[in-house]
Amino acid sequence: MKEEFYTLKGYKIKNEEILSSSMEDYIEMIYRLSQKSDQVRVRELSLALNVQPPSTTKMIKRLAKENYVIYERYGCIKLTEKGRDIGSKLLERHRIIFDFLECLGVKENILEQTEKIEHAVNDEVLEKINELTKFLKDEILPF
Repeated sequence: MKEEFYTLKGYKIKNEEILSSSMEDYIEMIYRLSQKSDQVRVRELSLALNVQPPSTTKMIKRLAKENYVIYERYGCIKLTEKGRDIGSKLLERHRIIFDFLECLGVKENILEQTEKIEHAVNDEVLEKINELTKFLKDEILPF
């Protein structure tokens, strides 16, 4: 059976991605910040993501509508159970990609490269990257 070729956007449409890369970034950062404090505010999130507060508020409203966060105007942002589950997976995905690039010896712009790659891998690819990284750390890099 021959696979059909699509553009990146075409694959995203074909696979019916529910969360955009931007939505994932916000959920991941809220999850990160909420591990330090239950009090995640729009300003703090905006600073962490280097975006303007109005953009953050717009995205938070969108995430609230999709039941990823609970947010009241001028209040704190709290992840729902659904949001925490996704946030945890997104943070783990980030860690796996970052560790992989580190094992490869990437030094320049490692966070930028991690960010670009993490939105482009599926669960199977991520698991294989994780297995390879563990192998590299356990079998190759200790020497």
